[in-house]
Amino acid sequence: MKTLSVIIPVYNEEKTIAEAVKAVSKSRLPGFKKQIIVVDDGSTDGTTAILKKIARSDKNIRVIFMEKNSGKGRSVREGIKYIKGDYAVIQDADLEYDPGDYAGLLAPITAGRADVVFGSRFMGNAHRSFLFWNYVANKILNMTVNILYNTLLTDMETCYKMFRAEVLLGLNLKSDGFEIEPEITAKILKKHCRIYEVPVNFYGRGYSEGKKIRAADGFRALWALIRYRF
Repeated sequence: MKTLSVIIPVYNEEKTIAEAVKAVSKSRLPGFKKQIIVVDDGSTDGTTAILKKIARSDKNIRVIFMEKNSGKGRSVREGIKYIKGDYAVIQDADLEYDPGDYAGLLAPITAGRADVVFGSRFMGNAHRSFLFWNYVANKILNMTVNILYNTLLTDMETCYKMFRAEVLLGLNLKSDGFEIEPEITAKILKKHCRIYEVPVNFYGRGYSEGKKIRAADGFRALWALIRYRF
């Protein structure tokens, strides 16, 4: 039986983390078992206490506690160290993305057509109305990556990137913050990995609901795309 490793970076998500872990655990994936790796990035709300309770009650869920908040990229890099599966995906703890989409993300890889599959929010599936300036920033970043790397991605910034595990393990990632997404994209494009895109459901949050990415992160992402290209 094949194994899917799911990395869940989390910072101050006490309202959603228990539900997110449960959704990942319960998601149907026939023929697969799941390895769940949660990385608590120095949370200061009730997230850590919830995760300690989960870790005690379910020995199949591995929880890593970071001493201080260092960013999503740092948490992802820490989680990668513990991957034991044949495939790997990153799952945000805020449930903007639906673990029910794992099967669709895996299909092109298990069929031998892809090394990495991006779950695109812009390919027609149901999604909550976007924040306008976030949407504009996404379009600018997509245009940039397509020009710089001669590709046709529709959603470079998506959290849902499904990998053959050896691809993710071989990227030698360096980013600490949200610029981890453009770094991943740039490095797999430079390695000439076979990339597919499939539509995924998306339930975006507003800032009042805890959304963390800000305008400055868009500029860091743009710089990362340029830096890793040249």
